[in-house]
Amino acid sequence: MHFSRVFLNRLQNQPDPIDTVVVVDVLRSFTTAAVALARGATAIYPAAGLAAAAELLARLDNPVSVAAIGGGTPAPGFDHGNSPSALMHADLAGRPVVISTAAGVQGLHRFRRARHLHAASLVCARATAEAIRTAGAEHVCFVITGEWIDRDGDEDIACADYIESLLRGTPAAPDEFGARVRQSDFGQRFASGTWPHLPPADLEIAAHADLYDFAMPVSYEEGRLVIR
Repeated sequence: MHFSRVFLNRLQNQPDPIDTVVVVDVLRSFTTAAVALARGATAIYPAAGLAAAAELLARLDNPVSVAAIGGGTPAPGFDHGNSPSALMHADLAGRPVVISTAAGVQGLHRFRRARHLHAASLVCARATAEAIRTAGAEHVCFVITGEWIDRDGDEDIACADYIESLLRGTPAAPDEFGARVRQSDFGQRFASGTWPHLPPADLEIAAHADLYDFAMPVSYEEGRLVIR
């Protein structure tokens, strides 16, 4: 098995990987998605923008909407911002969730033509590794979405490091990767408790390695990306 990495905000005109792509967004898109599935959501529909999300919401039965713009600010007019701790108390059982965010969701759409596509975060890292191994992946490309001009993205790099170590069969202490999530530039903003819309409770969930025992493969159904 071969491994590579790309950074979503550094992509130029290079060819896209075509085998297995793992789009990583620990803080917070795919931690939020994992919480939604654990809470009983029937599916997650990643929408490429707010207009696309609104259009999709009009077509689904009894949906829940989740949306945030750059920096994590909740998008007006949606049920929830991109907050896993908020979804811990939301009515999601049996309902589809439409999510639009500035990083992780955009990464899924950028690499939607991959043979196997996964949304990943630390809370489901081990399960993601197992799903990749079971599928017989030959080349795994990790897409790091959290690196910005003012953020090191190490929360996502740590998650990719952990999944890769599991796939390589090398020893990996989950708590060490959780600590890196906390110590990352973005993680420290959550920990400080002083940034609007970045609650410490979100960090507590996102830094919990292997909280869930399911992976989040992404499929393409009726022209839409779907996580089940």
